[in-house]
Amino acid sequence: MPSSTKNGTPPQQREGASLSHGLKQRHLSMIALGGVIGAGLFVGSGAGIAAAGPSIVIAYTVSGLLVMLVMRMLGEMSAAYPSSGSFSAHAERAIGPWAGFAAGWSFWILLCTAVGLEGIGAAHIVSGWLPGTPEWLWVALFMVVFCGTNLAAVKNFGEFEFWFAALKVGAISLFLVLGVLAIAGVLPGTDAPGASNLTDFLPHGSNGLIIGLLASVFAYGGLETVTIAAAESEDPVKGVASAVRTAMWRIALFYIGSMAVVVTLVPWDSEEVVAKGPYDAALDHLGIPGAGQLMNVVVLVALLSAMNANIYGSSRIAYSLVQRGQGPRALGRLSGGVPRIAVLVSCVLGFVCVLLSYWRPDDVFKWLLNMIGAVILVVWIFIAVSQLLLRRRIEREAPERLVVRMWAFPYLTWVALAGMVAIFVLMARQPDTRVQLYSTGAMTLALAAAGYGWQRARAVR
Repeated sequence: MPSSTKNGTPPQQREGASLSHGLKQRHLSMIALGGVIGAGLFVGSGAGIAAAGPSIVIAYTVSGLLVMLVMRMLGEMSAAYPSSGSFSAHAERAIGPWAGFAAGWSFWILLCTAVGLEGIGAAHIVSGWLPGTPEWLWVALFMVVFCGTNLAAVKNFGEFEFWFAALKVGAISLFLVLGVLAIAGVLPGTDAPGASNLTDFLPHGSNGLIIGLLASVFAYGGLETVTIAAAESEDPVKGVASAVRTAMWRIALFYIGSMAVVVTLVPWDSEEVVAKGPYDAALDHLGIPGAGQLMNVVVLVALLSAMNANIYGSSRIAYSLVQRGQGPRALGRLSGGVPRIAVLVSCVLGFVCVLLSYWRPDDVFKWLLNMIGAVILVVWIFIAVSQLLLRRRIEREAPERLVVRMWAFPYLTWVALAGMVAIFVLMARQPDTRVQLYSTGAMTLALAAAGYGWQRARAVR
């Protein structure tokens, strides 16, 4: 049964009422725009190109279409019921407290671990510029800066993300302009490549395409942050609606467009694509001076942006769960409209992950990475099932809340669910992703059981 409260008021309407509303519309717009351009696009896409070749464009198109459907479903629910718990709160409303518990805490674990991973990546870049400086020290510095930013006020988080997003959008837009000019043969000093790099479209057959597809799916992680942040904006409904409606062109332009530019300009089997990254390799091919350092700066910004956003997102998810009676009360304490203890705990756990990468890289840290490997897909499953159940209920009880509507409901929701199941099957077929699938599955089942036990215990009281 969907959860209720002592006074009959849904938990999503209770939680979030005391959070500040310091995010302006310009913050939310740039968070939505910059959230599409994650570190995974710059860092992880090289391996996908090496596996799939030019067909990586198809991989990103297929996964991009799936992400568009997920964002539309999430946008429909978040515009109807704005909540800092986002999909976790929607899962509780639609399915029951155990579902909100499992979706929320699994995502919290993912974000805390990601904070550490992004800190490691950023520190590696900076220590390359300043040889001899310990990486852990840089991670600690980044943690202190962004922890302090998130402790102060939500508008500080919004301001950082606004400028981070502006830099990312500017950099990738410039890359796309230069790439298109080079492909057209009008960029000085370059010859139009034509289709010479696209002839071997499926170099490793369908297996390579599958690997590229799996890599592209996980590159889209981070889009959910805008629905979490919307609860603290001046106009949550308008912010979510705007972000979701523009998601399609943003994904098409930044992800699919940039992959098409890269594989047209640079041979897919170039060693530089993996060693330096596809964007760095493409800029080098164009003879752009200082391309390597330029891309290092952009990647650093992307990593720091993701780090900042994940500290914010993890603290709000934890706060929302506690406000709904699904976690330690200390994490739900507010000070100045900010859940500061939740911010501190999320940062501490992120730094613990960093230490584990040094102390136990081959067992504990590897196990942790496998455990979070498929969490984003689990979250998407919860989103789709929740939307299937909630849509009819909203139409009956409060149709005016349907500011954003899922396309061709329920058919495209079922198509999205089928796509997610297909990705799970593909993960089970690949040795590298099979372990991630099983580890994430075990964690999700454990959290679901714990959530169900918590739900039963509260019902008895």
